[in-house]
Amino acid sequence: KSADNLLASLAESRHRPLARLLFALGIRMVGERTAKLLAQHFGSLTALEAASEEELQVVDEIGPKVAASVRAFFADPRQQRRLAALAAAGVEPPAVESPTAASLPLAGKTVVLTGKLASMSREEAAEKLEALGARVAGSVSKKTSFVVAGEDAGSKLDKARDLGIEILDEAGLLLRL
Repeated sequence: KSADNLLASLAESRHRPLARLLFALGIRMVGERTAKLLAQHFGSLTALEAASEEELQVVDEIGPKVAASVRAFFADPRQQRRLAALAAAGVEPPAVESPTAASLPLAGKTVVLTGKLASMSREEAAEKLEALGARVAGSVSKKTSFVVAGEDAGSKLDKARDLGIEILDEAGLLLRL
C-alpha cells in the first residue's frame, strides 16, 4: 500500500502547475508571483522558452532585468540539459489557460490582507483573490484598492484608515469572492 501511494505521488508530481515548476527551477529574480505572471501570460513552458526579452517585458511587472534573467536562463546550455532531463522523466506541467482581463472582476485591483480570517487562511484568501484578477500586496499604499481586515488587524488597518482606503471585513470579502 505504501509503495503504491509513493508511486501515485511521484506520478502526480510530474504534472504540477507551470507556475510551481518555474519557481522551483530557481530562475534568478523569479519568485512565486513572477512565476505565476509568466505562467498565466505564456501558458506553456515551450512558449516561455521561445519568448524574447521584448515579449517578456510585455507581461505586467516584468522589467528589463527580469526579462534578461529569464532569457539568460533558457539560453544556458546547462539549463537546457536540465529541462530536457525533466521532460525525459515525464515532467509535463499542464497548459495554463489565460483568462481575459474582462472576465476577471478584480482585474487591476490591489488588495491587502491583514488580521486573522475565520473561514480561511490568508494564503487561501490570497489565492482566491488572485484567481479573480487581484494583485495581493503585503503593505498598504495609495495604490491599494481595498483592505480586508480580519481579527486582530494592526497597523495596516490604521494606515488604510489614514489614507481613506475602502476596508472590508471578512463578510465583505466573501461577497466579492
